[in-house]
Amino acid sequence: MSDSSRPVIGICAVRERARWAFWDQDAHLVADSYVAPLQRAGGLAVLFAVDTRAPLELLDRVDGLMLIGGADLDPGCYGAASEPGTEATYPDRDAFEIAMLRGAVARGIPVLGICRGIQILNVAFGGTLVQDLVASDGSHPHRKFKGTFDGNAHTVQLAPGSLAERAVGEDAHVAHCHHHQAVLTLGDGLVVSGRAEDGVIEAIEMANGHWGLGVQWHPEANDRSRLFGALCDAAVQRMSKPVRPSGGSSRTSTLATSA
Repeated sequence: MSDSSRPVIGICAVRERARWAFWDQDAHLVADSYVAPLQRAGGLAVLFAVDTRAPLELLDRVDGLMLIGGADLDPGCYGAASEPGTEATYPDRDAFEIAMLRGAVARGIPVLGICRGIQILNVAFGGTLVQDLVASDGSHPHRKFKGTFDGNAHTVQLAPGSLAERAVGEDAHVAHCHHHQAVLTLGDGLVVSGRAEDGVIEAIEMANGHWGLGVQWHPEANDRSRLFGALCDAAVQRMSKPVRPSGGSSRTSTLATSA
């Protein structure tokens, strides 16, 4: 596949403190565990730095969008008060990702939300979240061990015929989880397409057939995951359309005009 035919996938970055060489500064980051499998699947990864003033026209330069894991969402963005179990939040990142997600869907751009990304997908369409997912003994069943996926796997049952099932390639999937929040009230225009054995929502998708999928687990922790390839395939299909759903031109002609 030549570079011109590879789908460009925008990844919303994380703004965090980081250390490298002699420096200790704020940085815009995306872990290679997200980038590498996307590249192996044939995608070109482009990082979107957190910027609440960024024009949505940035989305006209990509063929797909990926929202990755990270900090809790600020409960204020879904109209709730913060509960004691909510951890560090970054409202500017929430606002940026919600805007990019809505803009991508409006343009017909395929979207994959991972962990925090499924929560952004839900909240962007009016849904709410469980702020602290705990068992009766006070433990976190979906994040038994912090900072590792070892020991945090469980089976997710995916709805037959759903986008989630087609993208994953099976109806019962062993998922690697690391989360303490989850979908509570489902957003408008979304359907549940996957649940864990304890009933926690693990996959949601657009009900209108648009390629928009959120998974609560971490496919980057599984070398055999097909989700990155599924996103790239959907982006390639969109590239073949001569006119964007939003009425704009294709990525190829847009880039040529701006070059």
